[in-house]
Amino acid sequence: MSKVIKLKKGLDINLKGKAELALTEASGIAEVEISIKPSDFPCMKPALKVKEGDKVKAGSVLFTDKYRPEICFCSPVSGTVAEIRRAERRRITDIVVKGDGAGEYEKFDTANVNSKDAAKELLLKSGVWPYLRQRPFNIIADPQSEFKAVYVSTFDSAPLAPDYQFILKDQVAEFQAGVDILGKIAPVYLGFDAKVKDNIFAGVKCKEINSFDGPHPAGNAGVQISHIIPVNKGENVIVVNPQDVAIIGRLVKNGIYDAKKTVVIAGSKVNKPQYIKTIANTSVAPLISGNIDADNARIISGNVLTGTKIDEKGFLGFYDNAITVIPEGNYYDFFGWALPGFKKFSVSRTFFSWLTPKKQYDLDTNMHGEERAYVVTGTYEKLLPMDILPLQLIKAILAENIELMEDLGIYEVAEEDFALCEFADTSKTEIQAIIRKGLDLMVAESR
Repeated sequence: MSKVIKLKKGLDINLKGKAELALTEASGIAEVEISIKPSDFPCMKPALKVKEGDKVKAGSVLFTDKYRPEICFCSPVSGTVAEIRRAERRRITDIVVKGDGAGEYEKFDTANVNSKDAAKELLLKSGVWPYLRQRPFNIIADPQSEFKAVYVSTFDSAPLAPDYQFILKDQVAEFQAGVDILGKIAPVYLGFDAKVKDNIFAGVKCKEINSFDGPHPAGNAGVQISHIIPVNKGENVIVVNPQDVAIIGRLVKNGIYDAKKTVVIAGSKVNKPQYIKTIANTSVAPLISGNIDADNARIISGNVLTGTKIDEKGFLGFYDNAITVIPEGNYYDFFGWALPGFKKFSVSRTFFSWLTPKKQYDLDTNMHGEERAYVVTGTYEKLLPMDILPLQLIKAILAENIELMEDLGIYEVAEEDFALCEFADTSKTEIQAIIRKGLDLMVAESR
């Protein structure tokens, strides 16, 4: 039975550069360079299955997880392994594949996927299992675990985030196919945006649908899970992005790993913000070439709150569906705190800009200060709509107090849930990195 859950805590950041709902198809999708980065997968150590110069098809295994070798990471294009990049101590940073345009696919048998074990086997060997992340720990789901639910938030409330109602309007059948196979692993729950009328996913058959009404982070799967099916110690819930559900659905329907996806190019430094149909892990150069003001610009794979800084020759992150370009904040603002600040965005009412709540802002990356000691302001509690104590949890992680971390809700959270806290933090602390450190510590303790 569906219900509407109203969230009062949070914050919407209205940025300039929102994309129009019109789709452009990138040229030469099958010929682009792609890169799969092991750093996109916390607590995973790659075991290479290819070497430079090897020919691969879409769906060919590039590497597996050394800790869980049944988890395969496959190429989304056919082509040649162009480069295996390494850092200190020969740590692998990128596996780059140059597409050949042939569009060759590995074939997978999807005829008799009628059980949980068969569904897991198909998702593992085809390379789509890494799209399944689990709570707790926000890592790739452990195939050996039992899951009490699969959760899909069908909307993203982050600034300049992609609109899945637009992206997936012609892929509802694929989405349903993905839900069906995921439903063999655990009951599937969907989270809707209560503000959307005529939701394209309204007819999808699943265990339960709930709607959420409120500011960001209302679209975060972790926030929704905490209100519907809270994760306790010893329990596991799978989280999947809606576009990745469609990729899984195409695997079921066609027997191939078809990793095409639609990416939003947005931000105030983008000349023409738009949606582009491309492929997973693609090079961003052909997507942004000639369409950004590259002077003093920050290119981000993902959204402005949780994304990763890349350069013009970088690649789209494995879980990212957006490329955001905003101004760099490499300047000093003399006495900025003492000025009226009509053009400045403020979480509190420090500046008079609070009088125009619907105004769009051209925000940059300036931190407006440096890291300093914690000041208890109560801001975190106003921005995180979960039944936890955020500041106390952060301090427990810094102290590496595992029992206290458990008591304070470490099993329920992911880094993205604290992104707003980091944005509004007067102490300029890298809170998401702290949360990730705590989650990594818990994984190490559980192995």
